[in-house]
Amino acid sequence: MWRALCAGLLAVVLTAAHAAEHEITVNVDLVNIYFNVCNRKGRLIQDLRRESFTVFEDEKQQVITNFSQETDVPVTVALVIDTSGSVRDKLPFEKEAVIDFLQATLRRGRDKAVVFTFDSRVELQQDYTDDPALLSEAVRRTRAGGGTRMHDALHAVVQEKLSGQEERKAILLLTDGDDNSSRSSPWEVVETAQRNNVAIYAISVNALGIPLENAARADGFLEMFAAETGGKAFFPKGLKELSAYFKRISVELQSQYTIAYRSTNPKRDGTFRKIRIDVKDLHYSVRSRSGYYAPIQFTAGRE
Repeated sequence: MWRALCAGLLAVVLTAAHAAEHEITVNVDLVNIYFNVCNRKGRLIQDLRRESFTVFEDEKQQVITNFSQETDVPVTVALVIDTSGSVRDKLPFEKEAVIDFLQATLRRGRDKAVVFTFDSRVELQQDYTDDPALLSEAVRRTRAGGGTRMHDALHAVVQEKLSGQEERKAILLLTDGDDNSSRSSPWEVVETAQRNNVAIYAISVNALGIPLENAARADGFLEMFAAETGGKAFFPKGLKELSAYFKRISVELQSQYTIAYRSTNPKRDGTFRKIRIDVKDLHYSVRSRSGYYAPIQFTAGRE
């Protein structure tokens, strides 16, 4: 009898060990979303509470586990500046607007920024620093070049500089939206940004001087980058508007809401999940990334 009982217990233990050997359990990950709320005139609304919002993933309502109004969270910004030949005549006043943005936005000891330029090459001009003077000097050194690799530049900046950063992350892209030599596609740019929770803020310079022949199409891609990642695209028609939009981005980065939830979808299959945040007051609208990619659950077993 005892021999049979022991044999039964041993079988249970071996079965459990075999199951553990072939499967790794992954906890449900927290989905974290930064977002802004605006009224119909585009003014930021900054005084709403958790009960003002409802979150949906693939049209299924989720339970909000964390909520905050973020006003003092460190920000990591990648400035990505188009220095191709098509923006040669616009580059001088672009530089001044960027420098003003750095002086107004970067908080020493809190935020950090990096400067990239792109034409036929993608180049790091200044690595991460919280010193606006160093960043401004890097911007002043930029010179107009030849071709345009905007998609490659965005893809590289996310992968090489923003991936793994824990702070709120954003790209500030200053360009006419043209691209004539990238290997990366616009959709690869969006996917990479969504996987790394990076918002893209784009400022088009097409209306500042002579526009591209395909300006509408180029601006459409900038709109898409911003809409899919939770940023915003701006289309200034003059130098005053250019400066005003930079100031707007500065305010937005420092006045966002955060919502987090644990997905009701237990699958860890790497698929894209759509996110929608509804706000009770119909006079307001929410701007956030359009979704995220679920983690992948790996299983381990014998060869």
